Amino acid sequence: MSAAKPFAISEDFLANHNARLEAATIEDYHALSRALARRGVDAEKLVEKVMGFGVAIPTWGVGTGGTRFARFPGPGEPRNIFEKLDDCAVIQQLARATPTVSPHIPWDKVDDYGALRDKAAAHGLSFDAVNSNTFQDQPGQELSYKFGSLSHADARVRAQAVAHNLECIEIGRKLGSKALTVWIADGSNFAGQSNLTKALDRYIEAMREIVAALPADWRVFLEHKLYEPAFYSTVIADWGTSFAAAQELGPKALCLVDLGHHAPSVNIEQIVARLIRFKKLGGFHFNDSKYGDDDLDSGSVEPFRLFLVFNELIDAERRKAEGFAPAYMIDQSHNVTDPIESLMQSAMELQRAYAQALIVDREALEAAQEANDALGAHLELKRAFTTDVSPLLAVARLRAGGAIAPIEAYRAAGYRAHKAKERPPVAGTSAGIV
Repeated sequence: MSAAKPFAISEDFLANHNARLEAATIEDYHALSRALARRGVDAEKLVEKVMGFGVAIPTWGVGTGGTRFARFPGPGEPRNIFEKLDDCAVIQQLARATPTVSPHIPWDKVDDYGALRDKAAAHGLSFDAVNSNTFQDQPGQELSYKFGSLSHADARVRAQAVAHNLECIEIGRKLGSKALTVWIADGSNFAGQSNLTKALDRYIEAMREIVAALPADWRVFLEHKLYEPAFYSTVIADWGTSFAAAQELGPKALCLVDLGHHAPSVNIEQIVARLIRFKKLGGFHFNDSKYGDDDLDSGSVEPFRLFLVFNELIDAERRKAEGFAPAYMIDQSHNVTDPIESLMQSAMELQRAYAQALIVDREALEAAQEANDALGAHLELKRAFTTDVSPLLAVARLRAGGAIAPIEAYRAAGYRAHKAKERPPVAGTSAGIV
């Protein structure tokens, strides 16, 4: 007897759900269009831009996350990369903003990468940057990363970490990826534990081997993190260190900005502007933060900061900044919510910030800046930020074949309840991250 076909949300169900909401949505959209027209903004062009916006889903993001203390698994968690793709497909089906998936190695290793690529294509998905993992030991691993990886004092450990990254590149080639993201947990917990200069030198030396192995059309993203798990010093702790390393490593090495990996009150939008200016902005890991490195849902705490980041991105896009081609990925830990719901909501918040940044009156903003009209310039940004673009986003989703109200449709379909029946819990799952 053949196994039952996995549950999926049907297009008929989605069409029926949209039908109940469409009239009111279109009415709200027309009202917004008229209001935007009075400001010289074409709503139809905005819809087209929003429909073209995309952000990658990390495969680990569809599982329940955790803290340093505990992880509380949720029902129906994906047990392998193929089931993770099923969940990623639902997010794209409903929200229509996440056409790519970012895999993590070794959590997502399989025997047949052709089959994995075919599975993604069948869902209308493709693969984004591959993420390497030298921040934890794996079963059967010869040498430990307890005291570091690419910056470890032992050359054998560094060689093992380099070899892992080279394997990630090879896997990425099979999947059609064009980038490698490297984050290391290397650092120290006690003053004097590590030679701060030698540790960075060893990291750069090891990264040179990785960069040299990149295919001609690939990039490598260097991710910094202020703290955790190393609480005294971190080898790549801030954007300045990341930038300096990327400069030494050459044009293929770029800086990745994770919105949560900064000290409280750091001006992240200025960091973004600086990296654009020096042609070293590789991309983003989007999330939100209250205290630092919290991996909260994007836009859940500081939506204005998210908007200000996109304001810099739109500014760079409009002036055709040299080398400007950032990669976007959501990087969150969903500890108390359904991961699919959080990822859909975050994707929509990113679309919102993007659309709001597009309606900034750039000429008026520049005029106020040139005239040193501090409040006038600020109010130009606030006028765009306080504009409710929800109807525009809903129309963009509808036209792209998605859901007018993604979370409501997801809940009405009972997707999580169906998956809870199909996917009995498995010990040691790599669905989420602690």
